Amino acid sequence: MLKSLALQIKEFKRDSILTPFCMILEVIFEMVIPLLMASMIDNGVEAGNLSHIYKTGAWMAAAAACGLLSGTLGGWMAARASAGFARNLREAMFENIQSFSFSNIDKFSTAGLVTRLTTDVTNIQNAYQMILRMCFRAPFSMICAMAMAFVINARLAAIYLAAVVILGILLFLIMTSAMKYFQQAFPKYDDMNASVQENVSAIRVVKAYVREDHETSKFKQASKNIYDIFIKAECNLVFNAPLMQITVYTCILLISWLGAKMIVGGSLTTGELMSLLTYCMNILMSLMMLSMVFVMITMSMASARRIAEVLDETSDLANPAQPVYQAENGSIEFQNVDFAYYQESGKPVLQNVNLSIRSGETIGVIGGTGSAKTSLVNLISRLYDVTAGRVLVGGRDVREYDMEALRNQVAVVLQKNVLFSGTILENLRWGNPDATEEECRHACHLACADEFIEKMPDGYHTYIEQGGANVSGGQKQRLCIARALLKKPKILILDDSTSAVDTATDGKIRQAFAREIPGTTKIIIAQRISSVESADRIVVMEDGRVHGFGTHEQLLKDDEIYREVYESQTSGGGDFDEKAGED
Repeated sequence: MLKSLALQIKEFKRDSILTPFCMILEVIFEMVIPLLMASMIDNGVEAGNLSHIYKTGAWMAAAAACGLLSGTLGGWMAARASAGFARNLREAMFENIQSFSFSNIDKFSTAGLVTRLTTDVTNIQNAYQMILRMCFRAPFSMICAMAMAFVINARLAAIYLAAVVILGILLFLIMTSAMKYFQQAFPKYDDMNASVQENVSAIRVVKAYVREDHETSKFKQASKNIYDIFIKAECNLVFNAPLMQITVYTCILLISWLGAKMIVGGSLTTGELMSLLTYCMNILMSLMMLSMVFVMITMSMASARRIAEVLDETSDLANPAQPVYQAENGSIEFQNVDFAYYQESGKPVLQNVNLSIRSGETIGVIGGTGSAKTSLVNLISRLYDVTAGRVLVGGRDVREYDMEALRNQVAVVLQKNVLFSGTILENLRWGNPDATEEECRHACHLACADEFIEKMPDGYHTYIEQGGANVSGGQKQRLCIARALLKKPKILILDDSTSAVDTATDGKIRQAFAREIPGTTKIIIAQRISSVESADRIVVMEDGRVHGFGTHEQLLKDDEIYREVYESQTSGGGDFDEKAGED
Protein backbone atom coordinates (compact mmCIF):
# COMPACT_ATOMS: atom_id res chain seq x y z
CA MET A 1 0.00 0.00 0.00
CA LEU A 2 2.65 2.53 1.06
CA LYS A 3 4.79 1.66 -1.96
CA SER A 4 1.86 2.36 -4.32
CA LEU A 5 1.31 5.75 -2.71
CA ALA A 6 5.01 6.65 -2.49
CA LEU A 7 5.42 6.18 -6.25
CA GLN A 8 3.18 9.22 -6.76
CA ILE A 9 5.54 11.63 -4.97
CA LYS A 10 7.52 11.74 -8.23
CA GLU A 11 8.85 15.24 -8.98
CA PHE A 12 8.20 16.42 -5.43
CA LYS A 13 10.89 14.24 -3.84
CA ARG A 14 13.24 17.21 -3.43
CA ASP A 15 10.62 19.26 -1.58
CA SER A 16 9.78 16.22 0.54
CA ILE A 17 13.43 15.84 1.56
CA LEU A 18 14.18 19.54 2.10
CA THR A 19 11.07 20.16 4.25
CA PRO A 20 12.27 18.03 7.21
CA PHE A 21 15.73 19.62 6.86
CA CYS A 22 14.18 23.09 7.20
CA MET A 23 12.10 21.94 10.16
CA ILE A 24 15.23 20.63 11.92
CA LEU A 25 16.99 23.95 11.29
CA GLU A 26 14.02 25.78 12.79
CA VAL A 27 14.21 23.59 15.90
CA ILE A 28 17.96 24.21 16.29
CA PHE A 29 17.45 27.98 16.23
CA GLU A 30 14.55 27.66 18.67
CA MET A 31 16.71 25.63 21.07
CA VAL A 32 19.42 28.31 21.06
CA ILE A 33 17.04 31.09 22.17
CA PRO A 34 16.40 29.77 25.76
CA LEU A 35 20.17 29.45 26.31
CA LEU A 36 20.69 33.01 25.12
CA MET A 37 17.82 34.13 27.35
CA ALA A 38 19.43 32.45 30.37
CA SER A 39 22.71 34.20 29.59
CA MET A 40 20.93 37.54 29.24
CA ILE A 41 19.26 37.16 32.65
CA ASP A 42 22.27 35.79 34.55
CA ASN A 43 25.07 37.81 32.93
CA GLY A 44 23.15 40.85 31.78
CA VAL A 45 20.10 41.68 33.87
CA GLU A 46 21.38 40.47 37.27
CA ALA A 47 24.92 41.74 36.62
CA GLY A 48 23.66 45.06 35.27
CA ASN A 49 25.68 44.60 32.07
CA LEU A 50 23.72 46.56 29.47
CA SER A 51 26.23 45.78 26.69
CA HIS A 52 25.76 42.03 27.21
CA ILE A 53 21.97 42.48 27.09
CA TYR A 54 22.23 44.26 23.71
CA LYS A 55 24.60 41.70 22.22
CA THR A 56 22.61 38.73 23.48
CA GLY A 57 19.34 40.34 22.35
CA ALA A 58 20.81 40.80 18.88
CA TRP A 59 21.81 37.13 18.76
CA MET A 60 18.31 36.13 19.94
CA ALA A 61 16.73 38.27 17.21
CA ALA A 62 19.04 36.71 14.59
CA ALA A 63 18.22 33.19 15.81
CA ALA A 64 14.49 33.99 15.76
CA ALA A 65 14.76 35.41 12.22
CA CYS A 66 16.68 32.36 10.99
CA GLY A 67 14.14 30.08 12.67
CA LEU A 68 11.29 32.01 11.07
CA LEU A 69 12.91 31.79 7.63
CA SER A 70 13.54 28.06 8.01
CA GLY A 71 9.97 27.45 9.18
CA THR A 72 8.53 29.53 6.33
CA LEU A 73 10.59 27.70 3.71
CA GLY A 74 9.65 24.37 5.25
CA GLY A 75 5.95 25.29 5.26
CA TRP A 76 6.07 26.43 1.63
CA MET A 77 7.85 23.27 0.44
CA ALA A 78 5.57 21.04 2.51
CA ALA A 79 2.50 22.69 0.98
CA ARG A 80 3.97 22.29 -2.50
CA ALA A 81 4.92 18.65 -1.92
CA SER A 82 1.59 17.66 -0.35
CA ALA A 83 -0.51 19.45 -2.98
CA GLY A 84 1.58 17.90 -5.77
CA PHE A 85 1.33 14.48 -4.14
CA ALA A 86 -2.47 14.84 -4.01
CA ARG A 87 -2.55 15.93 -7.66
CA ASN A 88 -0.48 12.93 -8.72
CA LEU A 89 -2.67 10.57 -6.71
CA ARG A 90 -5.83 11.87 -8.40
CA GLU A 91 -4.25 11.69 -11.84
CA ALA A 92 -2.90 8.18 -11.24
CA MET A 93 -6.26 6.92 -9.98
CA PHE A 94 -8.18 8.51 -12.83
CA GLU A 95 -5.73 7.15 -15.40
CA ASN A 96 -5.96 3.67 -13.91
CA ILE A 97 -9.76 3.84 -13.86
CA GLN A 98 -9.67 4.57 -17.60
CA SER A 99 -7.85 1.27 -18.14
CA PHE A 100 -10.40 -0.77 -16.17
CA SER A 101 -12.49 -3.37 -17.90
CA PHE A 102 -16.21 -3.44 -17.15
CA SER A 103 -15.60 -6.21 -14.60
CA ASN A 104 -13.02 -4.02 -12.79
CA ILE A 105 -15.45 -1.11 -12.72
CA ASP A 106 -18.13 -3.39 -11.28
CA LYS A 107 -15.98 -3.81 -8.14
CA PHE A 108 -16.32 -0.14 -7.20
CA SER A 109 -19.38 2.03 -6.81
CA THR A 110 -19.40 5.38 -8.61
CA ALA A 111 -19.86 7.18 -5.30
CA GLY A 112 -16.96 5.21 -3.83
CA LEU A 113 -14.62 6.27 -6.63
CA VAL A 114 -15.70 9.91 -6.26
CA THR A 115 -15.02 9.76 -2.50
CA ARG A 116 -11.58 8.28 -3.12
CA LEU A 117 -10.72 11.02 -5.64
CA THR A 118 -11.90 13.80 -3.33
CA THR A 119 -12.24 13.22 0.43
CA ASP A 120 -9.70 10.41 0.70
CA VAL A 121 -7.05 12.24 -1.31
CA THR A 122 -7.59 15.41 0.76
CA ASN A 123 -7.03 13.37 3.94
CA ILE A 124 -3.79 11.98 2.51
CA GLN A 125 -2.69 15.46 1.44
CA ASN A 126 -3.23 16.89 4.93
CA ALA A 127 -1.56 13.91 6.58
CA TYR A 128 1.45 14.08 4.24
CA GLN A 129 1.96 17.77 4.91
CA MET A 130 1.77 17.17 8.64
CA ILE A 131 4.17 14.22 8.41
CA LEU A 132 6.75 16.29 6.53
CA ARG A 133 6.58 19.12 9.03
CA MET A 134 5.62 17.63 12.39
CA CYS A 135 6.91 14.05 12.23
CA PHE A 136 10.45 15.38 12.01
CA ARG A 137 10.08 18.64 13.88
CA ALA A 138 8.25 17.35 16.96
CA PRO A 139 10.51 14.39 17.86
CA PHE A 140 13.68 16.35 17.10
CA SER A 141 12.42 19.31 19.13
CA MET A 142 11.48 17.04 22.03
CA ILE A 143 14.85 15.24 22.02
CA CYS A 144 16.85 18.47 21.75
CA ALA A 145 14.82 20.19 24.47
CA MET A 146 15.18 17.14 26.72
CA ALA A 147 18.95 17.01 26.12
CA MET A 148 19.33 20.73 26.82
CA ALA A 149 17.26 20.40 29.98
CA PHE A 150 19.50 17.55 31.22
CA VAL A 151 22.58 19.66 30.45
CA ILE A 152 21.21 22.49 32.59
CA ASN A 153 19.91 20.34 35.47
CA ALA A 154 19.43 16.58 35.30
CA ARG A 155 17.30 16.43 38.46
CA LEU A 156 14.66 18.83 37.17
CA ALA A 157 14.85 17.39 33.65
CA ALA A 158 13.84 14.00 35.06
CA ILE A 159 10.40 15.52 35.73
CA TYR A 160 10.03 16.09 31.97
CA LEU A 161 11.11 12.58 31.16
CA ALA A 162 8.55 11.06 33.54
CA ALA A 163 5.81 13.34 32.17
CA VAL A 164 6.64 12.42 28.57
CA VAL A 165 6.55 8.67 29.27
CA ILE A 166 3.23 8.84 31.17
CA LEU A 167 1.62 11.19 28.65
CA GLY A 168 2.89 9.17 25.68
CA ILE A 169 1.31 5.97 27.01
CA LEU A 170 -2.03 7.70 27.66
CA LEU A 171 -2.09 9.34 24.21
CA PHE A 172 -1.29 6.01 22.55
CA LEU A 173 -4.26 4.37 24.29
CA ILE A 174 -6.55 7.23 23.21
CA MET A 175 -5.34 7.03 19.59
CA THR A 176 -5.82 3.27 19.46
CA SER A 177 -9.37 3.61 20.74
CA ALA A 178 -10.22 6.35 18.21
CA MET A 179 -8.66 4.54 15.24
CA LYS A 180 -11.43 1.98 14.81
CA TYR A 181 -14.04 4.73 14.44
CA PHE A 182 -12.09 6.59 11.77
CA GLN A 183 -11.74 3.37 9.79
CA GLN A 184 -15.53 3.02 9.81
CA ALA A 185 -16.18 6.61 8.76
CA PHE A 186 -15.07 6.67 5.13
CA PRO A 187 -17.33 3.91 3.78
CA LYS A 188 -20.15 6.05 5.22
CA TYR A 189 -18.98 8.90 2.98
CA ASP A 190 -19.57 6.56 0.04
CA ASP A 191 -23.17 6.05 1.17
CA MET A 192 -23.73 9.79 1.51
CA ASN A 193 -22.20 10.56 -1.89
CA ALA A 194 -24.29 7.79 -3.45
CA SER A 195 -27.42 9.37 -1.97
CA VAL A 196 -26.52 12.79 -3.40
CA GLN A 197 -25.54 11.41 -6.80
CA GLU A 198 -28.69 9.33 -7.13
CA ASN A 199 -30.88 12.24 -6.08
CA VAL A 200 -29.30 14.77 -8.46
CA SER A 201 -29.19 12.44 -11.48
CA ALA A 202 -32.81 11.39 -10.94
CA ILE A 203 -34.15 14.76 -9.76
CA ARG A 204 -36.90 14.80 -12.41
CA VAL A 205 -38.23 11.45 -11.18
CA VAL A 206 -37.99 12.61 -7.57
CA LYS A 207 -40.08 15.68 -8.34
CA ALA A 208 -42.50 13.79 -10.57
CA TYR A 209 -43.29 11.39 -7.72
CA VAL A 210 -43.10 14.09 -5.02
CA ARG A 211 -40.43 12.14 -3.13
CA GLU A 212 -38.34 15.09 -1.94
CA ASP A 213 -39.11 14.34 1.71
CA HIS A 214 -38.10 10.70 1.26
CA GLU A 215 -34.79 11.68 -0.38
CA THR A 216 -34.13 14.29 2.30
CA SER A 217 -34.71 11.64 4.94
CA LYS A 218 -32.24 9.28 3.21
CA PHE A 219 -29.59 11.97 3.07
CA LYS A 220 -30.13 12.95 6.70
CA GLN A 221 -29.67 9.35 7.75
CA ALA A 222 -26.46 9.00 5.71
CA SER A 223 -25.17 12.27 7.15
CA LYS A 224 -26.14 11.23 10.68
CA ASN A 225 -24.19 7.98 10.33
CA ILE A 226 -21.02 9.98 9.64
CA TYR A 227 -21.85 12.37 12.49
CA ASP A 228 -22.33 9.51 14.97
CA ILE A 229 -19.01 7.86 14.08
CA PHE A 230 -17.02 11.09 14.32
CA ILE A 231 -18.69 11.95 17.64
CA LYS A 232 -17.51 8.59 19.03
CA ALA A 233 -14.00 9.21 17.73
CA GLU A 234 -13.88 12.78 19.02
CA CYS A 235 -15.18 11.66 22.42
CA ASN A 236 -11.94 9.71 22.72
CA LEU A 237 -9.74 12.48 21.35
CA VAL A 238 -11.30 15.12 23.60
CA PHE A 239 -9.14 13.81 26.46
CA ASN A 240 -5.97 14.93 24.63
CA ALA A 241 -6.19 18.59 25.62
CA PRO A 242 -7.06 18.09 29.33
CA LEU A 243 -4.28 15.54 29.74
CA MET A 244 -1.84 17.87 28.06
CA GLN A 245 -2.93 20.83 30.22
CA ILE A 246 -2.67 18.81 33.45
CA THR A 247 0.79 17.57 32.48
CA VAL A 248 2.03 21.05 31.47
CA TYR A 249 0.83 22.79 34.62
CA THR A 250 2.03 19.95 36.86
CA CYS A 251 5.50 20.15 35.33
CA ILE A 252 5.55 23.96 35.64
CA LEU A 253 4.53 23.81 39.33
CA LEU A 254 7.04 21.11 40.20
CA ILE A 255 9.90 22.78 38.35
CA SER A 256 9.03 26.21 39.79
CA TRP A 257 8.86 24.83 43.37
CA LEU A 258 11.99 22.70 43.15
CA GLY A 259 13.80 25.30 41.05
CA ALA A 260 13.07 28.06 43.57
CA LYS A 261 14.54 25.92 46.34
CA MET A 262 17.63 25.27 44.20
CA ILE A 263 18.07 28.98 43.48
CA VAL A 264 17.93 29.70 47.20
CA GLY A 265 20.44 26.87 47.76
CA GLY A 266 22.71 28.28 45.04
CA SER A 267 22.65 25.19 42.77
CA LEU A 268 20.54 26.86 40.05
CA THR A 269 20.42 30.34 38.57
CA THR A 270 17.31 32.34 37.68
CA GLY A 271 18.21 32.26 33.99
CA GLU A 272 18.59 28.49 34.04
CA LEU A 273 15.16 28.14 35.65
CA MET A 274 13.62 30.31 32.91
CA SER A 275 15.33 28.15 30.27
CA LEU A 276 14.03 24.97 31.89
CA LEU A 277 10.48 26.32 31.88
CA THR A 278 10.83 27.22 28.20
CA TYR A 279 12.16 23.75 27.39
CA CYS A 280 9.25 22.31 29.38
CA MET A 281 6.80 24.02 27.05
CA ASN A 282 8.83 22.90 24.00
CA ILE A 283 8.83 19.27 25.12
CA LEU A 284 5.14 19.11 25.93
CA MET A 285 4.06 21.06 22.84
CA SER A 286 6.13 18.68 20.73
CA LEU A 287 4.29 15.80 22.34
CA MET A 288 0.97 17.50 21.53
CA MET A 289 2.10 17.92 17.92
CA LEU A 290 2.92 14.22 17.76
CA SER A 291 -0.53 13.37 19.09
CA MET A 292 -2.07 15.50 16.33
CA VAL A 293 0.09 13.70 13.77
CA PHE A 294 -1.09 10.35 15.10
CA VAL A 295 -4.73 11.49 14.81
CA MET A 296 -4.20 12.60 11.22
CA ILE A 297 -2.31 9.42 10.31
CA THR A 298 -5.03 7.33 11.94
CA MET A 299 -7.68 9.09 9.87
CA SER A 300 -5.65 8.87 6.68
CA MET A 301 -4.73 5.17 6.96
CA ALA A 302 -8.28 4.16 6.01
CA SER A 303 -8.12 6.62 3.10
CA ALA A 304 -4.70 5.30 2.07
CA ARG A 305 -6.01 1.73 1.88
CA ARG A 306 -8.99 2.83 -0.24
CA ILE A 307 -6.76 4.79 -2.63
CA ALA A 308 -4.30 1.90 -2.89
CA GLU A 309 -7.18 -0.40 -3.84
CA VAL A 310 -7.78 1.70 -6.96
CA LEU A 311 -4.08 2.17 -7.77
CA ASP A 312 -3.31 -1.54 -7.36
CA GLU A 313 -6.32 -2.75 -9.32
CA THR A 314 -5.15 -4.15 -12.64
CA SER A 315 -7.38 -4.56 -15.64
CA ASP A 316 -8.68 -8.06 -16.30
CA LEU A 317 -8.03 -7.37 -19.98
CA ALA A 318 -4.58 -6.93 -21.50
CA ASN A 319 -3.15 -6.57 -24.97
CA PRO A 320 -1.22 -9.56 -26.36
CA ALA A 321 2.53 -9.38 -26.87
CA GLN A 322 2.16 -8.90 -30.62
CA PRO A 323 -1.31 -7.44 -31.19
CA VAL A 324 -3.18 -7.27 -34.48
CA TYR A 325 -4.19 -3.71 -35.42
CA GLN A 326 -6.55 -4.23 -38.34
CA ALA A 327 -9.60 -6.47 -38.76
CA GLU A 328 -9.81 -8.00 -42.20
CA ASN A 329 -13.59 -7.60 -42.35
CA GLY A 330 -16.68 -7.40 -40.16
CA SER A 331 -17.38 -11.12 -39.85
CA ILE A 332 -18.18 -12.40 -36.34
CA GLU A 333 -18.09 -15.91 -34.97
CA PHE A 334 -18.99 -17.28 -31.54
CA GLN A 335 -17.47 -20.71 -30.91
CA ASN A 336 -18.80 -22.63 -27.86
CA VAL A 337 -18.88 -19.42 -25.83
CA ASP A 338 -19.63 -19.42 -22.10
CA PHE A 339 -19.51 -16.22 -20.07
CA ALA A 340 -19.92 -15.33 -16.40
CA TYR A 341 -19.46 -11.89 -14.84
CA TYR A 342 -17.77 -13.44 -11.82
CA GLN A 343 -15.62 -16.56 -12.05
CA GLU A 344 -16.85 -17.85 -8.70
CA SER A 345 -20.52 -17.44 -9.66
CA GLY A 346 -22.52 -20.55 -10.39
CA LYS A 347 -24.56 -20.50 -13.59
CA PRO A 348 -22.94 -18.65 -16.54
CA VAL A 349 -24.78 -15.71 -18.11
CA LEU A 350 -24.11 -17.13 -21.58
CA GLN A 351 -23.93 -20.87 -22.25
CA ASN A 352 -22.63 -22.73 -25.29
CA VAL A 353 -23.27 -19.92 -27.80
CA ASN A 354 -22.41 -20.77 -31.41
CA LEU A 355 -23.06 -18.16 -34.10
CA SER A 356 -21.52 -17.34 -37.45
CA ILE A 357 -22.21 -13.87 -38.92
CA ARG A 358 -20.96 -12.85 -42.35
CA SER A 359 -19.38 -9.48 -42.98
CA GLY A 360 -21.96 -6.86 -44.03
CA GLU A 361 -24.96 -8.78 -42.68
CA THR A 362 -27.67 -7.09 -40.65
CA ILE A 363 -28.41 -9.22 -37.60
CA GLY A 364 -31.32 -8.69 -35.26
CA VAL A 365 -31.09 -9.84 -31.64
CA ILE A 366 -34.27 -10.25 -29.68
CA GLY A 367 -35.10 -11.76 -26.34
CA GLY A 368 -36.72 -11.19 -22.99
CA THR A 369 -35.29 -9.06 -20.20
CA GLY A 370 -32.30 -10.86 -18.69
CA SER A 371 -31.78 -13.15 -21.67
CA ALA A 372 -28.14 -11.84 -22.00
CA LYS A 373 -28.52 -9.91 -25.25
CA THR A 374 -26.24 -7.10 -24.08
CA SER A 375 -23.76 -9.55 -22.58
CA LEU A 376 -23.53 -11.26 -25.97
CA VAL A 377 -22.58 -8.11 -27.91
CA ASN A 378 -20.23 -6.83 -25.17
CA LEU A 379 -17.95 -9.75 -25.98
CA ILE A 380 -17.52 -8.60 -29.60
CA SER A 381 -15.65 -5.40 -28.70
CA ARG A 382 -13.97 -7.20 -25.78
CA LEU A 383 -15.57 -5.15 -23.04
CA TYR A 384 -15.48 -8.49 -21.22
CA ASP A 385 -13.53 -11.66 -21.94
CA VAL A 386 -15.24 -15.00 -22.47
CA THR A 387 -15.08 -17.58 -19.69
CA ALA A 388 -14.82 -20.40 -22.22
CA GLY A 389 -14.76 -20.66 -26.00
CA ARG A 390 -13.76 -17.97 -28.50
CA VAL A 391 -15.15 -14.85 -30.17
CA LEU A 392 -13.70 -14.13 -33.60
CA VAL A 393 -13.84 -10.82 -35.50
CA GLY A 394 -12.49 -10.78 -39.04
CA GLY A 395 -11.42 -14.40 -38.59
CA ARG A 396 -9.23 -13.69 -35.53
CA ASP A 397 -9.82 -14.15 -31.82
CA VAL A 398 -10.64 -10.77 -30.28
CA ARG A 399 -7.90 -11.43 -27.69
CA GLU A 400 -5.33 -11.21 -30.50
CA TYR A 401 -6.22 -7.58 -31.29
CA ASP A 402 -4.95 -4.38 -29.76
CA MET A 403 -7.98 -3.38 -27.68
CA GLU A 404 -8.02 0.24 -28.82
CA ALA A 405 -7.75 -0.80 -32.47
CA LEU A 406 -10.53 -3.39 -32.04
CA ARG A 407 -12.89 -0.92 -30.38
CA ASN A 408 -12.22 1.64 -33.08
CA GLN A 409 -13.46 -0.90 -35.63
CA VAL A 410 -16.45 -2.00 -33.54
CA ALA A 411 -18.79 0.92 -32.80
CA VAL A 412 -21.24 0.34 -29.97
CA VAL A 413 -24.28 2.44 -29.13
CA LEU A 414 -24.88 1.26 -25.59
CA GLN A 415 -28.23 0.67 -23.96
CA LYS A 416 -27.66 3.67 -21.68
CA ASN A 417 -26.99 6.59 -24.00
CA VAL A 418 -24.57 9.19 -22.66
CA LEU A 419 -23.86 12.65 -24.00
CA PHE A 420 -21.24 14.97 -22.53
CA SER A 421 -21.41 18.65 -21.78
CA GLY A 422 -20.38 20.56 -24.90
CA THR A 423 -21.80 21.39 -28.31
CA ILE A 424 -23.48 18.87 -30.58
CA LEU A 425 -20.42 18.90 -32.85
CA GLU A 426 -18.10 18.24 -29.91
CA ASN A 427 -20.24 15.27 -28.89
CA LEU A 428 -20.33 13.90 -32.43
CA ARG A 429 -16.55 14.13 -32.72
CA TRP A 430 -16.16 11.63 -29.92
CA GLY A 431 -16.67 9.17 -32.79
CA ASN A 432 -13.95 10.81 -34.88
CA PRO A 433 -11.99 13.80 -33.52
CA ASP A 434 -10.94 14.78 -37.07
CA ALA A 435 -14.42 14.66 -38.61
CA THR A 436 -15.37 17.71 -40.66
CA GLU A 437 -18.66 19.48 -40.07
CA GLU A 438 -19.90 18.08 -43.37
CA GLU A 439 -19.14 14.50 -42.23
CA CYS A 440 -20.95 15.19 -38.95
CA ARG A 441 -23.98 16.47 -40.87
CA HIS A 442 -23.99 13.37 -43.07
CA ALA A 443 -23.84 11.04 -40.06
CA CYS A 444 -26.72 12.94 -38.46
CA HIS A 445 -28.69 12.62 -41.70
CA LEU A 446 -28.24 8.83 -41.63
CA ALA A 447 -29.33 8.74 -37.98
CA CYS A 448 -32.30 11.05 -38.69
CA ALA A 449 -30.86 13.51 -36.16
CA ASP A 450 -30.61 16.39 -38.63
CA GLU A 451 -34.39 16.83 -38.44
CA PHE A 452 -34.31 18.27 -34.90
CA ILE A 453 -30.76 19.73 -34.93
CA GLU A 454 -31.58 22.16 -37.74
CA LYS A 455 -34.58 23.43 -35.79
CA MET A 456 -32.39 24.42 -32.84
CA PRO A 457 -31.37 28.10 -32.67
CA ASP A 458 -27.63 27.33 -32.83
CA GLY A 459 -27.90 24.20 -34.94
CA TYR A 460 -24.84 21.99 -34.64
CA HIS A 461 -23.30 24.47 -32.21
CA THR A 462 -26.14 24.01 -29.70
CA TYR A 463 -24.77 23.37 -26.22
CA ILE A 464 -25.65 20.00 -24.70
CA GLU A 465 -26.02 19.96 -20.92
CA GLN A 466 -24.29 17.26 -18.87
CA GLY A 467 -25.82 13.87 -19.62
CA GLY A 468 -27.91 15.37 -22.44
CA ALA A 469 -30.42 16.86 -20.04
CA ASN A 470 -31.72 19.39 -22.59
CA VAL A 471 -32.60 16.85 -25.32
CA SER A 472 -35.23 14.13 -25.35
CA GLY A 473 -34.51 10.41 -25.07
CA GLY A 474 -35.11 9.84 -28.78
CA GLN A 475 -32.92 12.79 -29.77
CA LYS A 476 -30.18 11.53 -27.50
CA GLN A 477 -30.35 8.07 -29.11
CA ARG A 478 -30.08 9.50 -32.61
CA LEU A 479 -27.08 11.66 -31.68
CA CYS A 480 -25.36 8.61 -30.19
CA ILE A 481 -26.01 6.62 -33.38
CA ALA A 482 -24.55 9.45 -35.48
CA ARG A 483 -21.54 9.56 -33.18
CA ALA A 484 -20.96 5.82 -33.71
CA LEU A 485 -21.31 6.14 -37.49
CA LEU A 486 -18.51 8.74 -37.59
CA LYS A 487 -16.10 5.99 -36.52
CA LYS A 488 -16.77 4.33 -39.89
CA PRO A 489 -16.68 0.95 -38.19
CA LYS A 490 -16.58 -2.52 -39.69
CA ILE A 491 -19.16 -3.59 -37.09
CA LEU A 492 -21.98 -1.40 -35.73
CA ILE A 493 -23.87 -2.57 -32.64
CA LEU A 494 -27.11 -0.87 -31.63
CA ASP A 495 -28.10 -2.08 -28.18
CA ASP A 496 -31.80 -1.23 -27.99
CA SER A 497 -30.75 2.18 -29.28
CA THR A 498 -33.96 3.08 -31.11
CA SER A 499 -36.39 2.23 -28.31
CA ALA A 500 -37.20 5.92 -27.72
CA VAL A 501 -37.85 6.82 -31.39
CA ASP A 502 -41.08 6.26 -33.25
CA THR A 503 -41.40 3.31 -35.61
CA ALA A 504 -41.34 5.53 -38.72
CA THR A 505 -38.01 7.09 -37.73
CA ASP A 506 -36.72 3.65 -36.74
CA GLY A 507 -37.55 2.44 -40.23
CA LYS A 508 -35.80 5.42 -41.86
CA ILE A 509 -32.63 4.74 -39.86
CA ARG A 510 -32.59 1.09 -40.89
CA GLN A 511 -33.15 2.02 -44.55
CA ALA A 512 -30.29 4.54 -44.38
CA PHE A 513 -28.00 1.87 -42.95
CA ALA A 514 -28.84 -0.59 -45.70
CA ARG A 515 -28.28 2.07 -48.35
CA GLU A 516 -25.22 3.94 -47.03
CA ILE A 517 -23.15 1.35 -45.11
CA PRO A 518 -23.85 -1.99 -46.83
CA GLY A 519 -20.36 -3.33 -46.04
CA THR A 520 -20.70 -2.73 -42.30
CA THR A 521 -21.94 -5.62 -40.17
CA LYS A 522 -24.94 -4.31 -38.24
CA ILE A 523 -26.24 -5.91 -35.04
CA ILE A 524 -29.52 -4.49 -33.80
CA ILE A 525 -30.83 -5.45 -30.35
CA ALA A 526 -34.50 -4.60 -29.97
CA GLN A 527 -37.69 -5.45 -28.13
CA ARG A 528 -39.89 -4.64 -31.16
CA ILE A 529 -39.96 -7.29 -33.85
CA SER A 530 -40.70 -4.51 -36.37
CA SER A 531 -37.15 -3.20 -35.71
CA VAL A 532 -35.49 -6.49 -36.72
CA GLU A 533 -37.86 -8.32 -39.07
CA SER A 534 -36.13 -6.87 -42.16
CA ALA A 535 -32.71 -8.04 -40.91
CA ASP A 536 -30.85 -10.68 -42.89
CA ARG A 537 -31.08 -13.02 -39.89
CA ILE A 538 -32.36 -12.80 -36.34
CA VAL A 539 -31.00 -14.30 -33.12
CA VAL A 540 -33.58 -15.30 -30.49
CA MET A 541 -32.07 -15.38 -27.00
CA GLU A 542 -33.52 -17.14 -23.97
CA ASP A 543 -31.79 -17.60 -20.59
CA GLY A 544 -28.32 -17.04 -22.03
CA ARG A 545 -28.74 -19.52 -24.88
CA VAL A 546 -29.44 -19.14 -28.58
CA HIS A 547 -33.00 -20.42 -28.95
CA GLY A 548 -33.30 -19.66 -32.64
CA PHE A 549 -31.27 -18.18 -35.49
CA GLY A 550 -32.62 -17.51 -38.95
CA THR A 551 -34.63 -15.19 -41.15
CA HIS A 552 -37.93 -13.68 -40.07
CA GLU A 553 -39.86 -16.22 -42.16
CA GLN A 554 -37.86 -19.18 -40.85
CA LEU A 555 -38.33 -18.17 -37.23
CA LEU A 556 -42.06 -17.64 -37.71
CA LYS A 557 -42.22 -21.18 -38.97
CA ASP A 558 -39.75 -22.97 -36.66
CA ASP A 559 -39.36 -20.94 -33.43
CA GLU A 560 -42.35 -20.91 -31.08
CA ILE A 561 -41.04 -18.09 -28.89
CA TYR A 562 -40.49 -15.76 -31.83
CA ARG A 563 -43.87 -16.71 -33.31
CA GLU A 564 -45.72 -16.04 -30.06
CA VAL A 565 -44.12 -12.63 -29.60
CA TYR A 566 -44.75 -11.66 -33.23
CA GLU A 567 -48.42 -12.59 -32.94
CA SER A 568 -48.64 -10.75 -29.61
CA GLN A 569 -47.15 -7.53 -31.02
CA THR A 570 -48.96 -7.56 -34.35
CA SER A 571 -52.29 -8.22 -32.67
CA GLY A 572 -51.99 -4.96 -30.76
CA GLY A 573 -50.54 -5.82 -27.36
CA GLY A 574 -47.49 -6.95 -25.47
CA ASP A 575 -43.80 -6.99 -26.01
CA PHE A 576 -41.21 -9.71 -25.68
CA ASP A 577 -41.76 -10.10 -21.94
CA GLU A 578 -45.46 -10.80 -22.33
CA LYS A 579 -46.47 -14.19 -23.66
CA ALA A 580 -49.16 -14.33 -26.28
CA GLY A 581 -52.63 -15.00 -24.94
CA GLU A 582 -51.93 -13.61 -21.47
CA ASP A 583 -54.17 -10.87 -20.13
